[in-house]
Amino acid sequence: MKEIKLKNLQKRLVYSFENQNLLLQALTHRSAAKAHNERLEFLGDAVLGLIVAEILYAKFPAQPEGKLTRMRASLVNRSTLADIARELSLGELLSLGSGEKKSGGHRRDSILSDTVEAILGAIYLDAGLTATQKTVNALFNSRVDKLDPSVQIKDSKTQLQEHLQSRQIPLPTYDVINISGKDHAQTFEVSCSIASLDITANGIGQSRRIAEQQAAKQVLEMVLS
Repeated sequence: MKEIKLKNLQKRLVYSFENQNLLLQALTHRSAAKAHNERLEFLGDAVLGLIVAEILYAKFPAQPEGKLTRMRASLVNRSTLADIARELSLGELLSLGSGEKKSGGHRRDSILSDTVEAILGAIYLDAGLTATQKTVNALFNSRVDKLDPSVQIKDSKTQLQEHLQSRQIPLPTYDVINISGKDHAQTFEVSCSIASLDITANGIGQSRRIAEQQAAKQVLEMVLS
């Protein structure tokens, strides 16, 4: 039964693995075995970001870099990837440790989204970039077609928070560095820092909120680059 499900999965991925062990590893959570999917997930995350960036660059030639970055973030976030995993019925194929099985790991967004990235990393290792591009197109085309650059996407602080949470990275800290000007026309300078990634950027605005958004925007672009 599992072999049939694996074959069906590969049909939906528009790719058949030469090395089936790579696919099995991509479907293996760290709680289940030493040969798990975390390294493949790391690779797949980078490959996915590149391919989606290229798709958006070609499809939206008039859009500025900031808008493209926000659209990319909306496509490769944990929620979207988990939805794709459910469409592929990946939960049924995951190898999980007993603790994760009992706690419903096969339904958890973080595990599902990581598995999608691991599968893309496995395809990349098995056949290279062109094959991975075909799979990404198959999985994301309908979502790319629905993108509307004129629609307001989540603000930078929210996007940054969701991106970090999806990768289990501690959230950033925001600190006011300087306040200048008179009371009725103050200018705020705020830093946004992610200590674990050794990333810091500053933002300036006429309110603390605006300055925080500007700083978060810069950090988000650094994280996604």
